Amino acid sequence: MKLSQLAVGKKGIIKEFTDLEMSVKLMEMGCLPGEEISIQRVAPLGDPIAINVSGYQLSLRKREASTIILQ
Repeated sequence: MKLSQLAVGKKGIIKEFTDLEMSVKLMEMGCLPGEEISIQRVAPLGDPIAINVSGYQLSLRKREASTIILQ
């Protein structure tokens, strides 16, 4: 399942990334394989998505979230 498909309030564990370039950016922000991640909010038009990972709240575009594969 992709992070972009996760419902608000649900949690998942980061397994891998589908985009090498984007994975570097996401890992620098704390989105590391094995970390628990959850969706906090979704903007009214569906973009961006507020997530919680490693104790931080981040905002990702839906396109960025779709590159994160969950266990």
